[in-house]
Amino acid sequence: MATNFPASLDTLTNPTSSDSLSSPSHSAQHANVNDAVEALQAKVGADSSAVTTSLDYKVAQLEAISHGKILQVVRATDTTERITTSQTIVDASISVTITPSSASSSIIIIWTARAEADSGSSELGRLQITDSSNNQISGAEDHAFGNKSTDDALTALCVIAFDSPATTSATTYKGRFAGAGGATCKLRNAGVTGQMIALEVGA
Repeated sequence: MATNFPASLDTLTNPTSSDSLSSPSHSAQHANVNDAVEALQAKVGADSSAVTTSLDYKVAQLEAISHGKILQVVRATDTTERITTSQTIVDASISVTITPSSASSSIIIIWTARAEADSGSSELGRLQITDSSNNQISGAEDHAFGNKSTDDALTALCVIAFDSPATTSATTYKGRFAGAGGATCKLRNAGVTGQMIALEVGA
């Protein structure tokens, strides 16, 4: 019989020790198994197969897809309280360094913090995400938060930035902060862990 694979599975007859070579046919047995093996090889495909119906070809195509995939994640945390009275942006002692696997990749940076500014209607805190040269990153130029109460108030902040560094060299992103209007800006990392995450997204 000719093989039914891959449309359906074959049912092959196993001869017993008492069967003659003609029943079932010895040559037919070999032919059937050979047909089945050849059909299986065609379905799986040889290495680097160009046959579009083979599994080897299909798997290679899937492995080559990187568009929109998260290729890697790098995370940094900070459990130390950070305080600044500076009205000019200074380092908040949290950073991530990521080495893109492709120059066409994009990087998304997320910084979460439990922040506090002094009481008073004019008191503000400011957060930024910058590169290692202190250049502001798109979407994270200057995030301000205020406090109009008579007491210091905590604010849960999430700053998200987007960058296209166009390099496969290690790239560092930093969190920076400042007060405004005379405020003292505090990051209460000791109570709630501050974290910064960098995600490489395939182009």
